[in-house]
Amino acid sequence: MLHQEWKISGSMNYELYAQQWLPDSKDVHTVVCLSHGSGEHSTRFRNLARTFTDQGIAVLALDHHGHGKSDGKRGHIPSLDAAVQDVAGLCSYAQKRFPELPLFLYGHSMGGNIAVNCALRAKPDIKGLILTSPWLRLAFSPPSYQIWIGKKLAKLFPEMQQSTGLKHEDLYRPGNDQAVSMVNDPLSHTKISLRAFVDLEEGGQWAIEHAGQLQIPLLLIHGDADRITSYAASKELAQAAGEKCTFVTCEGGYHELHNDIDGEKTINQIIAWMSS
Repeated sequence: MLHQEWKISGSMNYELYAQQWLPDSKDVHTVVCLSHGSGEHSTRFRNLARTFTDQGIAVLALDHHGHGKSDGKRGHIPSLDAAVQDVAGLCSYAQKRFPELPLFLYGHSMGGNIAVNCALRAKPDIKGLILTSPWLRLAFSPPSYQIWIGKKLAKLFPEMQQSTGLKHEDLYRPGNDQAVSMVNDPLSHTKISLRAFVDLEEGGQWAIEHAGQLQIPLLLIHGDADRITSYAASKELAQAAGEKCTFVTCEGGYHELHNDIDGEKTINQIIAWMSS
């Protein structure tokens, strides 16, 4: 596959790293804009991009603020609205780059929260929305007093970092030779700012409550053994979205379904859904 990278200006004039993967032996017939998860970066999806490009699908992605090769304190996004506008800007670029081709927005985990809020608030001209293991709620519930204190502190110290408590063994089950690990990856981290956490938690609930306003088809895939983001919250969003949503349960699936033992099956489900 062909690879290109560049820098773009974010919604608040910070610099973001962007890249695209293109087929090297066939014409592009579909375009996907990718929004990655918390603590990781877009390059961790390179093997997924390879499968997509083999099928004639171009993939464009950015590293969110505070992630990967983009500007910002690690784990911090200035606001959910800013992240939404960054992704909307990537979609706008893709439309200009491939004006005649169908465009899909694909968000994973934190990126799924940003993507669904982008579809609902910014309303980019996309054919469909794909969410895998979206962070609508966490799979575990922090004590209410911690959330209350976090909201208060986020207003005073928005960039204050805390640990996500991420355990790499909770991301995916071993057995997929194409899995891309976060272990020993200098661009990955386990940090999140107070502002990012509060905005994402509130944005996830907002998305569930407004999912009925989606005007485009939605493919939502979640593993019922996800230890990081809430499978139940995804079911709520799917029910609220109604007939526009195709909800797929990966039995026994962990958080990173594209890296999990059934990763190839999940990726092929996404490709088949876009084709349909």
